[in-house]
Amino acid sequence: MKNDLIYQLTKSFEGHAQETESGIEYWLARDIQHLLGYAEWRNFLNIISKAKTACEVSDNAIKDHFVDINKMVELGSGSQREISDIMLTRYACYLVAQNGDSAKQPIAFAQTYFAMQTRQAELIEQRLLEAERVLARKKLIGTEKELSDVIYEQTGGNKNFGLIRSKGDQALFDNNTQAMKARWQVPSSRPLAGFYLRL
Repeated sequence: MKNDLIYQLTKSFEGHAQETESGIEYWLARDIQHLLGYAEWRNFLNIISKAKTACEVSDNAIKDHFVDINKMVELGSGSQREISDIMLTRYACYLVAQNGDSAKQPIAFAQTYFAMQTRQAELIEQRLLEAERVLARKKLIGTEKELSDVIYEQTGGNKNFGLIRSKGDQALFDNNTQAMKARWQVPSSRPLAGFYLRL
């Protein structure tokens, strides 16, 4: 798929996003119908029905992602008529795309788009977890320094210092420091704490 078409479809999809008064992002099914290349509403309702089933099977409440509404539309004669529509969350749009006809180029795009969005979210989550790990490690370094200072002060700096630290690891991991380093393949010159924060 060409880059300009991808850009156009992405912009069009994101451009149709709306927000409830409480800040929940949603799309109208009739807009998505046209974006995904479905001419007939009744055919698109079949896709929505499959998407609702997928939502329910994955233990999500249908009512949280597919909200039936009515809206007024202008007719050619200048009068108005009430029609049904459905408010779809981003997750509902994803399910609709997954259950659509992938032979249609807009559906194939939507499936790829949501796969990429999911991957980006995973990468962001991974970076946040890594940042939390680094912060936890910095906090642990400070706490361990305080503990080491107290142990050193109480023992007068003798060889019991290492034994006390190893006993702490024994209480925490049910094994001594050297055994835990061997188990986790931690180099002997590296602190054990830098590795157990990753687990």
